[in-house]
Amino acid sequence: MKKKIKPRTEVHIGDLVLKNPILTASGTFGYGLEFEPFFDLDRLGGIVVKGLSLKPRYGNPPPRTCETASGMLNAVGLENIGVDAFIEEKLPLLKEYSCAIIANIFGEHVEEYEKITRRLCDAGGVSAIEVNVSCPNTDAGGMHFGIDPEITARVTRSVREASTVPVIVKLSPNVTDIKVIARAAEAAGADALSLVNTFVGMAVDACSRKPILANRCGGLSGPAIKPLALWLVYQVVNSVRIPVIGMGGISSIHDVLEFLIVGARAIQVGTANFIEPSISGRLVDELEKYLLDSGIPDVNSVIGSLIAA
Repeated sequence: MKKKIKPRTEVHIGDLVLKNPILTASGTFGYGLEFEPFFDLDRLGGIVVKGLSLKPRYGNPPPRTCETASGMLNAVGLENIGVDAFIEEKLPLLKEYSCAIIANIFGEHVEEYEKITRRLCDAGGVSAIEVNVSCPNTDAGGMHFGIDPEITARVTRSVREASTVPVIVKLSPNVTDIKVIARAAEAAGADALSLVNTFVGMAVDACSRKPILANRCGGLSGPAIKPLALWLVYQVVNSVRIPVIGMGGISSIHDVLEFLIVGARAIQVGTANFIEPSISGRLVDELEKYLLDSGIPDVNSVIGSLIAA
């Protein structure tokens, strides 16, 4: 019997090389280390860590999450230990892994993005910076930056100038035309884009007649948003020349393939990590099996292979 040759799964996001296109999404995978008991993290293309701010942040008051019929609402408010504690306590442990370590960062001012970037690059061990200009759960910064192309460009340019590693800008879906924001980030020097962050939503307790989340609104993620995210990724892929990383409701190998087929160079798994902590590792195996069973020698031949109806 002829031996099957292991397919090539390596993808390139600009200068960032991933052993496979499966990443974990920021805010759904802690600092990565919390998932060590569930599977070998080295199997991943990369880990995108919890959003980092200049100083520690306690986030929003509870209740901060709410399960809906087809997705999850969250208003965590970017709780994190701050960039200095991350560098001292988490990064040395993450450096032991061979997968890419991508630091998601955010700030209330443009200057904060720059300071965080310099500290991470000076520390070493971070493969790329993901710039969060799209979180809907903060009063300052976050989505307020990501809905304005001029401010998106300022933040991107600032981080690009401070960074020695690839810069990925994470876009919000809560805009009139995401292509405008995508092109602004590209023109300002972004090496890649990732999308989408969560959609703004709300849940109400019909008995008390009060919002369920203390923040009143939150970001909706999970299966409900996948068709919306896929359409936005498709539009952005066809509007910019830099690589695009897709995310939004991915929970199966077919979801992964759909994002790759419309042109995403890699994907991030988010809310599904809460349901099945080992899912990202499983998807790595299932992608390789799909390629093997389909006789596809290189995952890159799947990327952007959408056939017009």
